[in-house]
Amino acid sequence: MKHSLAICIVLAASLGIAHADDPMPAEETSTASEAPAPAPVAEPAPAESPDKPADNGAQKPNDKAPEKPNEKPVPGPRARLSNPTPRTIRPRIKDDGESRLDKQEDTVAGGRHFRIKTAQGAVHVWFPENYDRETAGTVVYVHGYWTDADGAWRDYGLARQFRASKQNAMFVVPDAPSNNDESVQWPALSDLRRAVSRANIKIPDGPVVVMGHSGAFRTVMQWVDNRVVDQIILLDALYAGESAFDEFIKSGKRAEDHKLIVVAANTAQESKAFATKYKFAVAREKMPDSVGGFTKRERGAKLLYVRSQYEHMQIVTSRKVIPMLLRVTPLKAL
Repeated sequence: MKHSLAICIVLAASLGIAHADDPMPAEETSTASEAPAPAPVAEPAPAESPDKPADNGAQKPNDKAPEKPNEKPVPGPRARLSNPTPRTIRPRIKDDGESRLDKQEDTVAGGRHFRIKTAQGAVHVWFPENYDRETAGTVVYVHGYWTDADGAWRDYGLARQFRASKQNAMFVVPDAPSNNDESVQWPALSDLRRAVSRANIKIPDGPVVVMGHSGAFRTVMQWVDNRVVDQIILLDALYAGESAFDEFIKSGKRAEDHKLIVVAANTAQESKAFATKYKFAVAREKMPDSVGGFTKRERGAKLLYVRSQYEHMQIVTSRKVIPMLLRVTPLKAL
């Protein structure tokens, strides 16, 4: 009898029979909805050419930054309008608002490049070869989340993209919020322009074009009433702050003189809804391969909506969108 009982115990163990009060394995008791989403990991900048684009470092409107270039992003929070107290405060340079600002100069993509050190972070300024201040305008590019001005300048190959646009302009890339916990560094465009002047860089008198990607809307929406801004280009960025852009294109004091281009991938639903409010809006389904692909009506549109075939980060890294859109602005060609 004892031998029979021992044999039964051995057989039960070998067959994996569990008692009713044994805990279930962890993978059977937990669910995907209960598991916390992994926090975004900031990867070190790649040691490569400063003009080589990379996909790391910026947040999609409804995604957290992927840890690897080919890894699908984990759903996360969008940029929001509020400016909560930052959990971490960046060290700032003491600035009296009057003295000359320090800058470093070098040559990038065949043009003159300056990096200005300000209390609000780095500001990059680039001039193309054959730049002519007499007829030049200004382009201000504002980056999205999970990067800063230095990262966007380096990883997106912005100098090469600006050169490819063949526009006679001074190109400015300021620091902007890299997450929801950071406040807007430049709530007034006039302060940014003043900082460039304080670095002993002369600002041209021509048209001013503001281009912003994704969470950049938080900065750009605060500039819609600035008297010098002629055109705004939103790169998958119109998913909040619509009333500000209504003001820019419709209800503001100088709205009749303004133009707005809205490019959408992840923000297609919100962007299309915005565009359809206006009878003067012109829509097209994809970015053309060349500037000649834009019709005369599209080039002259007060509000142009483009449903991009490029994904959220490809819009700023593919070098197929930024140079092309800058050619349908009031800027003069080189």
